[in-house]
Amino acid sequence: MMHFFDMQTLPVSRWRNGGGETREIISFPPSVEAFSWRISIATIAQDGDFSLFPGIDRVITLLDGDGVELNARGKYQQLLLRNQPFVFAGEDEIASRLIGGVSSDFNVMTRRETHQAAVRVVNESIFPAAETAGVAYVLAGEWVLGDRRLQQGQGVWWPQNGEPLAPGSADAELLFTEIRQR
Repeated sequence: MMHFFDMQTLPVSRWRNGGGETREIISFPPSVEAFSWRISIATIAQDGDFSLFPGIDRVITLLDGDGVELNARGKYQQLLLRNQPFVFAGEDEIASRLIGGVSSDFNVMTRRETHQAAVRVVNESIFPAAETAGVAYVLAGEWVLGDRRLQQGQGVWWPQNGEPLAPGSADAELLFTEIRQR
């Protein structure tokens, strides 16, 4: 079953440190505190430390803003640029610094022992692999799924067996996430 969403209508949760907010798309399985995978969109309003998530693999993709620099306390530094997914471990102690103003990002978290995520930007028809979960989020233009048309800021998630998506405009760009069981 396909579940449609619009970023503007997702519930907003403020961060405890006041540095931003999160709009959760899905935490799976639903209503379980120890998620297998979780996908959200976050707004980063100020510099600060990321929350630690031991045992969780993360993929972060900058959606808008001038960039965010991640500093993993001497392990690595990474500049997040728009629509370029970056993978890191949830136990990494990361300080973030905004390059410019407020930024938003797309976050994928998977429990390392049970699931693995792959995130990519696509601009041509996409056919989700059988038996995978996933999320498709429209970055630009229009996308078509069956008889539905999705615009920028809208998307769809599925717990398994997703349906094909096709660009509906010349400028169509999609952030596509597939989640596989290990």
